[in-house]
Amino acid sequence: MKTKFDSYCINGIANGCKYCVKGKKLVLFVSGICERNCWYCSLSKKRKNKNLIFANERECKNFEDILEEVKESRATSAGITGGDPLICFDRTIEFATKLKKEFGKKFHIHIYLPTKFVTQEKLEKLSKCVDEVRFHPEFLINKNKINEDIEKIKLAEKIFGRKNVGIELPMIPEERTFACSRSKPKLQTKEKILNFILQMEKFVSFVNLNEFELSETNFDLVTRKYSLKEGGYVISGSAEAGKWILDELSKRKSKLKVHLCTAELKNCSQFANRLKRHKILPYGKKTKDGTVIYLVINKKLNEKNTFYDEKKKRTILSEKTARKLLGKEKIKRVEEYPTYDRIETEEEEL
Repeated sequence: MKTKFDSYCINGIANGCKYCVKGKKLVLFVSGICERNCWYCSLSKKRKNKNLIFANERECKNFEDILEEVKESRATSAGITGGDPLICFDRTIEFATKLKKEFGKKFHIHIYLPTKFVTQEKLEKLSKCVDEVRFHPEFLINKNKINEDIEKIKLAEKIFGRKNVGIELPMIPEERTFACSRSKPKLQTKEKILNFILQMEKFVSFVNLNEFELSETNFDLVTRKYSLKEGGYVISGSAEAGKWILDELSKRKSKLKVHLCTAELKNCSQFANRLKRHKILPYGKKTKDGTVIYLVINKKLNEKNTFYDEKKKRTILSEKTARKLLGKEKIKRVEEYPTYDRIETEEEEL
């Protein structure tokens, strides 16, 4: 049941997930606008309800920026997300179509869709440029929407085919109990999620259960209702609830591909694998974790075996040149991510 990527599954994982765990997926954030306002949403303040475009960490103004990020990250697939990609539908179709045209049919594209604005017309247009669709149902925030969720996912199954349709759900554990209640016991959240999965079993081929994480935008509400694991950003009981669902589906001999995507997978395996694939600047040296070490001087220098980094206004040195200039110039050893933002994790003067 446990995977080598620190997650859990039965019957394997969806095609889009196979690219993701290996670090081969570009995260294409087409807009932060969404009308659902899910209380558990983990988008940052920088992106939530903002009409911005990001390709991984790079803010983009046009498709050319996205194209540059695909090439630098060496992505062979993309996951389109938001916000709600259907709110900026023309933009979503444009980017997906251009990615297919640029990189060919084998460039896998999956999309994350809230069910709110799903229509047959939109699904038919998406099916021409998107390989796999993953739905965020509304029933967890509005129980009256469950039948609407089901009908829209059934519609997608007819257009995309069952093997290319799945559902994506936050693995919400039970709230903390502060006092005893004599009221009639209600279904636990994990039981509601299991029941929904069982209703959809004939119409989807995979289910992703995401371990519930804390963020700056859901912090106040989540910390009032739930306990946190040691480390402070993952909600206690979330992974356990997900494992319970996997066990229940295993007992029923379900043929669904069900994947419990853990915070550890996202923040360690997936991210580290993406870093390892990313292009780096001349004279950099990658570490086993995917970060890059550069020897730098914070000015422009005309020497052999050097590269001027225009973005950070510094000269990157080869080891040979660094040894030659040691004691004559102020040289620093810098460790940073190879991503567009190039965040530094460590710096020391030599």
